[in-house]
Amino acid sequence: MAPGSEDDGWIVPPPVALRDGTRIQLYKDGEALRAAYEAIQSAQRRIFLESYIFADDETGRAFADALAAKAQEGVRVYVIYDSFGTRGLTGAEPPMFRQMRHAGVRVQQFHPLRPWECKFGWRPVNRDHRKLLLVDDDIAGLGGLNVGAEYAGSWVAPSSREECDLWRDNAIGIRGPSSRLFRQAFARMWHYVMHGGRMHRAEFIDGIDPESPGGAPELGVFASVPTLNSPLSPSLCKLMGRARRSILMTMAYFVPDDPLIEELCKAARRGARVRLMLPGRCDVRAVHVAARSFYETLLSCGVEIHERQGVVLHSKTMVVDGETTVIGSTNLDYRSIEYNCEISAVVHSATFGQQMHQLFEHDVRFAKKIELTAWRRRPWLDRCGQWAVSRARYLL
Repeated sequence: MAPGSEDDGWIVPPPVALRDGTRIQLYKDGEALRAAYEAIQSAQRRIFLESYIFADDETGRAFADALAAKAQEGVRVYVIYDSFGTRGLTGAEPPMFRQMRHAGVRVQQFHPLRPWECKFGWRPVNRDHRKLLLVDDDIAGLGGLNVGAEYAGSWVAPSSREECDLWRDNAIGIRGPSSRLFRQAFARMWHYVMHGGRMHRAEFIDGIDPESPGGAPELGVFASVPTLNSPLSPSLCKLMGRARRSILMTMAYFVPDDPLIEELCKAARRGARVRLMLPGRCDVRAVHVAARSFYETLLSCGVEIHERQGVVLHSKTMVVDGETTVIGSTNLDYRSIEYNCEISAVVHSATFGQQMHQLFEHDVRFAKKIELTAWRRRPWLDRCGQWAVSRARYLL
């Protein structure tokens, strides 16, 4: 069964209209990649695609074919993929990238792992974890989904895999004038990949603070880069510090630093209802164990924790007071904060916040709630493992 609106009864909500005419569509699972694929096929002038993983499978090759066909039609096509995410530690570049280049697609890899492929300095630790698509002048899409069969299911191309885990993820489609904001984020990353220099050049932050002078626009972008003074963690702390009624967080990789844990606990103690949706199982076992090391602290402060069952949870979203939503590629872990380039949209809209609330409640139907009393009775071996892994969470 394909992930998406048909796999568990989720009904796709209508797009949310902003004051400037921009429309934001919430997507769940593989339907997001289907919408991206259709947007590429409809392109008339330009396509910008940035993805951590661009898999050499049925879905990846379908995207490569569509991008190559558009380039041959005269559409300007630019692609950035992460060397580690796509090729692994030792893998060669898949043939589909040569196919795209031959068709006229401008393809660049972010921070090649092989030193002899680097045009500039070798920085193997810092990765481009962003997922972003821009089409023509008024279409943008971003979220947690990479280009690959495990994320798309059968929404883009039939899969030859006999068995495939269902991946639970989210993305948004943006149509209208505010989509141009994200073009600036891609342009800065493209300039960095082509010309090198300080990674700070690839950072672009706009419209994220609802209390900024004159008020924030309804749609903002947080395209962060790994720097010594990254504003990512302080900005998230500031946002959670304003919560008065609620925080809803769905997070694939939950290994936050101490200030973020403290903000969640403080919000719960001052009366906000803080609810976390975390993986019941995870593709990175150590991250799952590390996340559980925080459960007793959070539960003791009144934070509610649910573990999503039946899927591999890969979504990264947060909703504060039902009015401000953060959705994109950013996990709550040290890799996102200190090592990766990430991109998230910040949506200041109560209507969109309500849709996110409904989606969270939908996930609750398929989740197991963690109770403090039962959690305190977990085996000592589990406690020791969680403590040991949490000590090394800075490396995860």
